[in-house]
Amino acid sequence: MDRTKTWSRRLLMTLLLLVALGTTLKAFSGVEAKDLSDINGWSKGILASESHPYKLTGLIPKSLHNEKTVATAISSSGSSLNQMSLENEINWSQYPKKEVTATGYTAGYESTGKKPEHPEYGITYSGVKVKRDLYSTIAADLSVFPIGTILFIPGYGFGVVADKGGAIKGNELDLYYDTVDEVFQSWGKKTLDIYIVQKGNGRLTENELTKLNEDKSMQAFRQKYMKPKTKS
Repeated sequence: MDRTKTWSRRLLMTLLLLVALGTTLKAFSGVEAKDLSDINGWSKGILASESHPYKLTGLIPKSLHNEKTVATAISSSGSSLNQMSLENEINWSQYPKKEVTATGYTAGYESTGKKPEHPEYGITYSGVKVKRDLYSTIAADLSVFPIGTILFIPGYGFGVVADKGGAIKGNELDLYYDTVDEVFQSWGKKTLDIYIVQKGNGRLTENELTKLNEDKSMQAFRQKYMKPKTKS
């Protein structure tokens, strides 16, 4: 009997001690004993929230999405600069379109009737020298495309109207090339849609043409439309 009473008292004291400990814990931390099992998951949630990019940077989802898209585009383009082309990198639907028949020409006798010793050899109607570059000199019917008009010709690049020709009428263009071989190898004669980038005001200077070709933002495309010059 004495042993039973002793064990009963010990059990009661143990229970009272546990109750006292639970009450003390709640009083100091505000956390009940049953909540302790959730502490680990709750702390993980806080850490994840603090490391979330929107929390750290203050970026809204739309901004972050746009930054990732731009970065991907730059990376994609940067890895294949030699494959970049104006046809693919610019939205040409924003520009007026016109169907033309385009042929290639040179500054030589076969195209202009002038020989190298002629004082006006290689000089266009506008006064600028013929040029094959990112922005090349081209000839057009000036009643359709005034001097200074900038056109984009797929497969050729930008053409700046600098010249006219007696045989050029209506929607016809002559695209300048340095040699007859280039005319036949690179172009010949084609009927295609071209895009009017800027209508000319009837004048064009060497300085204006140089500025167009030296535009730093366009240099990545330059070699796409130009053959390397061979040293003589």
